[in-house]
Amino acid sequence: MLRALYTAASGMTAQQFNIDTISHNLANVNTTAFKRVRPEFQDLLYLTIRRPVAVEGGAAGAPTGIDVGLGVRAAGSHTIFQQGSLQPTGNPLDLALSGPGFFVVKGPGDEELYTRDGSFKLDGEGRLVTTDGYLVQGEDGDIEIPPEAKEISVSADGTITYLSSEDSKPQEVDKLLIVQFINPAGLEKLGRNIYRATAASGEPQEVGENGSQNVTVEQGFLESSNVQVVEEMVSLITAQRAYELNSKAVQAADEMLQIANNLRR
Repeated sequence: MLRALYTAASGMTAQQFNIDTISHNLANVNTTAFKRVRPEFQDLLYLTIRRPVAVEGGAAGAPTGIDVGLGVRAAGSHTIFQQGSLQPTGNPLDLALSGPGFFVVKGPGDEELYTRDGSFKLDGEGRLVTTDGYLVQGEDGDIEIPPEAKEISVSADGTITYLSSEDSKPQEVDKLLIVQFINPAGLEKLGRNIYRATAASGEPQEVGENGSQNVTVEQGFLESSNVQVVEEMVSLITAQRAYELNSKAVQAADEMLQIANNLRR
């Protein structure tokens, strides 16, 4: 009975984690380039009452054993880097990545960080920055747009050019630095649509090098969240029912324990 209490309690804890994760996905349904998170679970150790015994020479055996499960635990939260749909904005500084890549930005302390949120802006010095002011990186470092630039264009490979009133020929500024990871799910999420490389993600690999996958830049677009609201709502209802069933198991185990305690009365 006590075992059943703890087993059902582990189920409630796991489903609470499940609901927390689903709620986080739904809360970010309109967040630019947000990637949904999938909770993962594992069963706990088993209490073996009897092991399977092979039948040999006509002797009695037990082809199946007796194992009592002890519950479940959260094993991880896997970020699904599936492409989100591209939404037109009409802003020439809004950039979206089509393919498995990341923009490189310079964070606090000149730390190299990564994002798929391409809602960029120009700061007071003409540098291309994120919403939080992180400097967007090109192959030559910080990307700085000259003050005489009248029309900014970004090609599919990330090359940035501009037109000025003095010159009708496009002038090249820099090329966006875009990288990929062998295991993007291993990136550390820092919030604000920013990621940090870890040992699990592997080292960043510049797009176009060593057989990396093709990535294109779409100017005037932003990537939407890849959260599917209907799927998340179905998962939420399933998790809620599972939580309810585990709570009923706790209640049943408590009633059984109460009956056992009243046997001597």
